[in-house]
Amino acid sequence: MEALNESLLELITQTATNLPSDVRKVLHAAHKREKTTTQAGQALHIISLNVDMAKENVSPICQDTGMPTFVVHTPVGVNQIVIKKAILAMIEEATRRGKLRPNSVDSVTGKNSGLNLGPGTPVVHFEQWEEDEVEVMLLLKGGGCENKNIQYSLPMELDHLGKAGRNIEGVYKCIMHAVWQAQGQGCSAGFLGVGIGGDRTSGYSHAKEQLFRSLDDVNPDATLRELEERVMANADSLGIGTMGFGGDVTLLGCKIGAQNRLPASFFVSVAYSCWAYRRMGVRLDPQTGEIRNWLFRDENPTRMVAESGFPSTGREIRLNPPISEEQIRALKVGDVVMISGGMVTGRDEIHAYLMNNDSPVDLNGGVIYHCGPVMLKDDDGKWRVKAAGPTTSIREEPYQADIIKKFRIRAVMGKGGMGKKTLKGLQESGAVYLNAVGGAAQFYAEKVKEVTGVAFLEEFGVPEAMWQLQVEDFVAVVTMDSHGNSLHADVEAASGIKLELVGAI
Repeated sequence: MEALNESLLELITQTATNLPSDVRKVLHAAHKREKTTTQAGQALHIISLNVDMAKENVSPICQDTGMPTFVVHTPVGVNQIVIKKAILAMIEEATRRGKLRPNSVDSVTGKNSGLNLGPGTPVVHFEQWEEDEVEVMLLLKGGGCENKNIQYSLPMELDHLGKAGRNIEGVYKCIMHAVWQAQGQGCSAGFLGVGIGGDRTSGYSHAKEQLFRSLDDVNPDATLRELEERVMANADSLGIGTMGFGGDVTLLGCKIGAQNRLPASFFVSVAYSCWAYRRMGVRLDPQTGEIRNWLFRDENPTRMVAESGFPSTGREIRLNPPISEEQIRALKVGDVVMISGGMVTGRDEIHAYLMNNDSPVDLNGGVIYHCGPVMLKDDDGKWRVKAAGPTTSIREEPYQADIIKKFRIRAVMGKGGMGKKTLKGLQESGAVYLNAVGGAAQFYAEKVKEVTGVAFLEEFGVPEAMWQLQVEDFVAVVTMDSHGNSLHADVEAASGIKLELVGAI
C-alpha cells in the first residue's frame, strides 16, 4: 500500500505541475508561429515561461486544478476497492501539499470540503483488461474550459453556419462552432475531444476519453481522421488567437471518436481543454504498486524558452493603486499595463456578497482580481501564494457594473472578457477590464510579494475568499476600456464572419 500511495501521489503531482511532452511540443511550435510583438505573442511567451516555472517549482501550472478524473485499467483479480481508497487518500494529501486547489464544493450547502473529497469528487472510472499491469490515467481539466464544453443535437441551426444535418458535414459545423463559441474564455489556444453519437451522458464521456489520446496518434477510422485534419486545417483561420486576443493560433489539437446512437438521437459532444492540457498516466506493478513506466511524461524536458522574464516592449503603462479616474480614462484597448501595489481577489461568492454588503477593505481606486489562488501557510504562519492565474470573468457579469459603481473600483482583472452590462458600467464609472493570461499561475504567483490579509476564508473557502495582495509588475492587457471599446466583442464579431467562410470549406 505504501508504494501504491507514493506512485499515485507522484502521478497527481506530475500531472498538476509538469506539462505532458506532446503538449509541450505543440505549444512550442505555436509560440514560434505567433508574432512576438502582438498581445497573442506576448501571451504565448508568458505561457511558455509559466510551463518552465511550474516544472522547476513543482507547483501547479494553473491554479484551477479542476476535477481530478481517473481512468483505471486493472487485470482480473486486482482489488479495485483498495486502489480507490488509495486514490482518495492521495488526492487529500496532494491538496494539503498545495499541488491541488481545494475544488470540491457541496452543491446544496455551498461549503467547500477543503480536501477535494466529497460525493462525485474525484471522478474514478474502472475497467478490467487482459494485460498484467495496472494503468492509471489522470486528467485535470479546469472549470473555465469545462464551462465551454458543448453538446449539439442534430439537425439544428447554428450561428453563422446555418443548418447542420445528421451527417459528417453537420458534425464538422458543430466542431467549428464549438471552437468559435469558446473564444478566449476557454483559455485558447485549446484542444478538443469530440464524441459523435451515444446518448447525452455517454456522448460527453466519450468526448473526454478522446483527451487521453496522444496528440500525434493517427485515428484508425479514415473518415474521422480526415475530419480531424479538416478541423485543424481551418480552425486557426478564425483568428481568435491566444486568450482571444486575435492571432494566428487558435486550436492546438482535435481528437474525434464515434459511438452508435439511437435512431431518434444524433448528439455531437465537445470537451474543450485549455492550453494547460494536463493529463498523464502510469503503468504499475499489480503486486507492489510501484511505477513501471510513465505515459506522456518527459522527465527532463527542454525549457520552453531560453530567456526568463516578461518580454517588455517599453510601451507598458505602470499603474499604482489607488488609481485615479484620469489615469483610467487615458487607457485604451490594447494597452499593456503593469500594476504594482495592492489588489484584492474576488470571485462568485465575493461578488454576490458585495451586492448587499460593505467591503471589509477599501476598494476606492482599487483593482479586483477574478482569481481563486492556491494558498499554503508557511511554518511561520504566513500565507503564501502557490498559484494565482485569472478565472473566467463572464460569471460575474450580473454583478460587476453595480459593484464597480458602488465601491468606485477602477480596474477589474480576469480572463475572457465581460458583456454589455459591464462595458456600459466601465464607461459610466471610469473603469477598465484587464485581461491577464489564463493558466499562467506560476508567472503571476511570482508577482505577488506579500499576502496582507484575507476575508471570508471560513465562510467561502480558499478559492472564493477575498485575498489581499501586494503585487509588483503584474502584467495584463486592457481589453475593455472606459470609452465603450471591447476587444472581445470585436474578435467575436470578426471570427463569426470568418466562421461563415470556413463552414463551406
